[in-house]
Amino acid sequence: MNAAPADQIRLLDVQALDVRLSQLAHKRQSLPEHAEIDSLTKDVTQLRDLLVAAQTQESDTAREQTKAEQDVDQVRQRAVRDQQRLDSGAVSSPKDLESLQREIVSLAKRQGDLEDIVLDVMERREAAQERVKELTERVASVQAKADLATARRDSATQELDDEAAAATKERETISAVVPADLLKLYEKLRVQQGGVGAARLFQRRCEGCQLELNITEVNEVRAAPRDAVLRCENCRRILIRTQESGL
Repeated sequence: MNAAPADQIRLLDVQALDVRLSQLAHKRQSLPEHAEIDSLTKDVTQLRDLLVAAQTQESDTAREQTKAEQDVDQVRQRAVRDQQRLDSGAVSSPKDLESLQREIVSLAKRQGDLEDIVLDVMERREAAQERVKELTERVASVQAKADLATARRDSATQELDDEAAAATKERETISAVVPADLLKLYEKLRVQQGGVGAARLFQRRCEGCQLELNITEVNEVRAAPRDAVLRCENCRRILIRTQESGL
């Protein structure tokens, strides 16, 4: 295959841009914010699960408190009615009076027990409310950190995307003037050789595999026509001659 030296030099420019595009893609995937966002997102999810559990507990104790207060109110109302009956003198039978008095005493004890239950439920509800408040604040704090990390990631990603778009446009411009057969060979080798299809011959060394040409290979390169498309004997990449090849 033959190609004008200038076109071969342009292939080095295409290669440099491809390397740059690969670097940008790797940098985009390796932004530290990715891991930070993943970690913070997991933390937020766990905290929200805890918050839901705390909110459920607070809701349950709220209903339990309402029920306990209703029980206290019912006992209190009954005790008031019994006391009113006792005070009114409507009950004259000693037996009935004794029974009524025992019931009033029993209701007073029952009311006291129920009020203790209300106090216990109120304490548990207050603890649940504090837990809800604490977790709500923690969720907001961690979410704020995640939002900031996301904003940093998006900003960095946009910068990299802009740079990649510019490099892609430049590559398209340069590759458009590279002979189609040379570009096709380069693309094939680039896939086969880990992203590098063309390498400069610098001071008798292939910059693709970093091996120095032996004297026989140097003589062959010297003897080759200027428009001949050469290949490195070791790595088989396209070998581009320049003024710094050391020939």
